[in-house]
Amino acid sequence: MGERKSKVAYFYDSKWKAAYYGSKHPMKPVRLDMAHHLILAYELHKDMDVYTPRKAAPSELAQFHAEDYVRFLERVSPNHADDLGVQMLQFGMGGMGTDCPVFEGLFDFCQRYAGASIEGATKLNHGLADIAINWAGGLHHAKKSEASGFCYVNDLVLGILELLKYHARVLYVDIDIHHGDGVEEAFYLTDRVMTVSFHKHGDYFFPGTGDLSDIGERAGRYYSINVPLDNGTDDATFHRLFKPIMEKVVQVFQPGAIVLQCGADSLANDRLGCFNLTLDGHAEAVKFMKRFGLPMLVTGGGGYTKNNVARCWTNETAALVGRAVPEELPPNTYLEYYAPDHRLNLHSRKVMDNGNARAELERIRRDVMENLRHLAHTPSVQMAEAVPDSYLPEYNIDDADENPDLRLGRYAREHLVVRDREHDFYDDDDVY
Repeated sequence: MGERKSKVAYFYDSKWKAAYYGSKHPMKPVRLDMAHHLILAYELHKDMDVYTPRKAAPSELAQFHAEDYVRFLERVSPNHADDLGVQMLQFGMGGMGTDCPVFEGLFDFCQRYAGASIEGATKLNHGLADIAINWAGGLHHAKKSEASGFCYVNDLVLGILELLKYHARVLYVDIDIHHGDGVEEAFYLTDRVMTVSFHKHGDYFFPGTGDLSDIGERAGRYYSINVPLDNGTDDATFHRLFKPIMEKVVQVFQPGAIVLQCGADSLANDRLGCFNLTLDGHAEAVKFMKRFGLPMLVTGGGGYTKNNVARCWTNETAALVGRAVPEELPPNTYLEYYAPDHRLNLHSRKVMDNGNARAELERIRRDVMENLRHLAHTPSVQMAEAVPDSYLPEYNIDDADENPDLRLGRYAREHLVVRDREHDFYDDDDVY
């Protein structure tokens, strides 16, 4: 018998692309629209249930973030940011050269991408999907009371908290080039979440955390795994560590669900990156985690060369639905941005020596495996009764920005299914 086809839930909101960090800022949310249009052009949406995510309520964001920080995000705008100078500094959004600017619609953007990760986790919990995809998510640097590294709300932590209502143990895996510090910090003291991050470390590379020796504390000791890599990491180098480590992690930790952050800045030629991963090498990590057959929330993350980000997440969407797609890109709204070759795979133009010595890679592998040996028995987590949905923070579907003339039936309202309205997927606005 062949492998059972996964039921995939895919989240997209056309309003994501309206977020605009600024002309000189490397974060371009329009990359989400580029990926979406390429996914549509390959007709991958026909193998998924496509949802418009609901906006996460402030009370839901406060399940992790401090209430005063959430209130600040709700209030702050470019027009009166100067009036909130003290709080701007307090919450990591003030001072010269801040990487987290205030822009119009900031809180709305946060609510929408966080809502997608929470809703994806909910669908996994209820068996409505085997895999949930939110390419707008993966903002792993945001802290409890601080914006950091282009990230304001940590949707990954919120998604994991949702999964923990139904699963004793959740595994978080991060293949962004930057260390997943916000997620690690959130769960550093618990044995219910294991965080595993493969990232560039050293040379004052942001965020400067994620040393091999950072393994968690108290009940969480040995439940944080960091795999620091050097410039020029290629596919072979990456998977020499990724595959054996993740095989052992799943065997020892026995998670009930997986959250996979697929930051595309670990690809070759990224504007802010320094690795040499190919599209196929990056996707191989996704395929490897999929084969464990566990409920999996998949998100985006970093990625600052827009056309390559779109290629990456389209390729990984195809991998998650079990499809092979042609190398030649199909016609789509953004086709001109893939010139001159208009092909799916990218070829490294950045000549960068691989700085990872074989002996050092072996030392990292050996140390990680030694730490995992301390977890010969899976953590004895007592399963609490799942929190009924009626007790979850209520979201008002009839918010002021909803058109009362377009009210949906109960099922459509609760599930926000838009699969049969393909014309709503397309929008020909210009790229910023």
